[in-house]
This record gives sequence, C-alpha cells and structure tokens, in this order.
Amino acid sequence: MTRSRLTAGLLALAVTASLAACSSSSPEPGAADGPLTLWDPYPQLAADSDWAKAIEACGSASGVRIERTSHDTTDLTNKVLLAAQQGAAPHVLVVDNPVVSTLAEGGVLATTEDLGLDTAAVEPNLLDAGKLDGKTYGVPIGANTLALYYNKAVLTGAGVDVASIRDWASLTAALDKVKQSGKKGITFSAVGTEEGSFQFLPWFWGSGAQLTDVASADAVSALTLWKDWLDRGYAPNSVIGNTQTTSWQEFATGEYAFAENGTWQLANAAKSGLDVGVLAIPGKSGGTAPAPTGGEFVTVPVQADKSRDATAKAVVTCLTSAENALTTDTALSYVSALPEVQAKQVAAKPELEVWVQAVKAAKGRTGDNLGTKYPRVSEPLWNAVQAALAGTKSPQQALTEAQAASAAK
Repeated sequence: MTRSRLTAGLLALAVTASLAACSSSSPEPGAADGPLTLWDPYPQLAADSDWAKAIEACGSASGVRIERTSHDTTDLTNKVLLAAQQGAAPHVLVVDNPVVSTLAEGGVLATTEDLGLDTAAVEPNLLDAGKLDGKTYGVPIGANTLALYYNKAVLTGAGVDVASIRDWASLTAALDKVKQSGKKGITFSAVGTEEGSFQFLPWFWGSGAQLTDVASADAVSALTLWKDWLDRGYAPNSVIGNTQTTSWQEFATGEYAFAENGTWQLANAAKSGLDVGVLAIPGKSGGTAPAPTGGEFVTVPVQADKSRDATAKAVVTCLTSAENALTTDTALSYVSALPEVQAKQVAAKPELEVWVQAVKAAKGRTGDNLGTKYPRVSEPLWNAVQAALAGTKSPQQALTEAQAASAAK
C-alpha cells in the first residue's frame, strides 16, 4: 500500500551518473542563510543511502545545505501540523500522497502555482493525488501500486494460459481450473484496516464504481466477486485477517496461483524460488483496473518568511526533474511519475513494463472528488468488506450501511 515502499535495490537500476545541476533560477538573496530543512518519511534510509546523497546533491546544486529529518509515515502528519502551528514547519516536506489534501486543507502547503513549479511533464493521474479544489500541492516523486503475482508452475499444471485472463469472468474460470487441479486459487488482504480498503479498491474501481457511492450496483458486484471466491473455495477464509505481508507468505508457499500485492514484493518474489509472473488486475469487463497509487509528494510548506521559498522550489525541482528522476526513483525504488523516465526504467528492466502500465492506470485514493473525505469512506468500506466476507451481512446490506455511515461522518 501507499505506506509500503519497494525493498532497497528492487528496481536494480544502476546509478550511473551524478545528479545533474538544476536549471531553476538562482536562489533569492538570503536563501543560503543557514540550512534548508527537509522532512521525509524514510527513517530506514540512512545518511549513506542513495536518497540521502540525492538530497545532498540537490542542496549543493541549489546553493544550500539541507538538514534532513526523517519520521515514520504515521507520525509525520501530526508532527508537520504541530510544527506549522508553531511557525516551525520544514522548508521542504516529502509526504504520503493521501495526506497532501489534508495538509492543504489545513493551509499548511503552498500551491505549485504560487511557487512556480512546473508539473506539465508529470503523469496526470499521479498528479491528481495532490490536488484539492482544483489546485495542486507539490510534485510526486514516483509511485507504487498493486497487481497480481502468479505462479507459472501452478497455472501450467491447471492448464491455464495467463494470456486468457482478461476480465473477472476469465479470472474466475482460471481459479476454478486451479482448484480442480488440487492447488489453491488466490490470496489477498481484506483485513479490517486501510490495507483492506487499499486491496479492495482495484476491484471496486474496476467495476466502474466511485467512492462517492459505495452502495452502487457496480460496487456490490465487486464485493460479491470476493465473497463468491471465498464461498467457492477459490480464496481462503484467512484473507479476512491477512495483511499484505501474511498474504504474501501464503503465496510464497507455492500452493497458490495468484496473490494480489504490490511492487514492494518484487524482491521477495525474486528470492522465493518460484517462477513468478505479474499480471495487471483486470477490470470487470476487461482492461486494466485502476489500482490505488502509493508514493510520496515533494511539497513546500507555507512559511511566514518567504525568503527561502525560491531555494525550496529549486530543491523540489531538482529532486523531481527528468534529469534526476531516474536516480531519485532508483534510490526510493519507485516507478517514476515521468513517462520519459518510465521508458528508461523499462529499457533497463523489461519486466517492469507491467508495473508501469499499472501505474499509468492507477488513481489516488483522494480521487472521485473526495479529497480529505477519503478516511470517512475508507473505514466504513473496510468494515463492509469484513462483514460480507465473514457472512454476517450480504454485500448489498454491508455496502448500504457503509454508504450511510460515510455520509454521517
């Protein structure tokens, strides 16, 4: 999910060149007075990591020393809100994309228009995750998302050609063949947390549903799909409590044909000893279902003293520019937000093509014009999924109650 990142070295693209000098305008007078502060959600990336080196290089290119502080993703939002209230917000903030609208609504972030940041080259669907009321707050570094890992040996043994899987009906037919062959069908996470909503969203959106109406006929069809899989034995009852980690562990036993999981499991797939492929999650009637985007935005918090804004802009531009994005995304193990850099990633590792296409089809959880209302929908949604899969409520009843609960929040 969005708080997960690909394991270090996952994209395995060599960092073959130092960061290019940024072409942004020179910092305003006084911009180099003291360090520029930058907060990020990567405490696992030490000072000798490629990410830390990228920050240092962009600081040098922008004429300033950057003082970096890292917080866990779950702590970062509250710390930033408190710091902003105290007039001590960082000059540059790297933050999880669903949080951008919350901080923007609180008046914490400057718009890209106010800063003069150019976002024209960024994939529009990724940029949308940082929008609120038609304004954009920050620039995405890159993204991860969800797809279906599959065990080639299990599918071959069941007589399933993965190329035949193009929609829900053909996927369900494949699951039936796998079960008949004596193997297990598909595992995923339907746990009663944001992870459960995150994993359900590709099926929800792939049905044509929108988060503004979680009780629509399309939405009910998505939850019915999952429920039918459990009833028919195509998916295990353990999915109700599975996290994405435990779901992966089930797949790694070699007994399952499919596992819904993210780009962050690619390194584990390589180490698993299984012959693993990746398939984009199909939409109900075909095509690639929109999966939720994970990843961070580089933003600039509003400051009472505007004298450092030009330097902050230069750092943001440097970290997200086409010249440097390959290095930055490799350091963070992301699919780039820039099409020209995505092409370079695929050229270096052709197996990333599926993930690039999944990212192109993905959408932000704050989309569907939800913005800061997303958490009001997400919790009732995961509760509905839990209730339907456990059999305590029908999909229709569970989602009808979820819609009422989200409207009352």
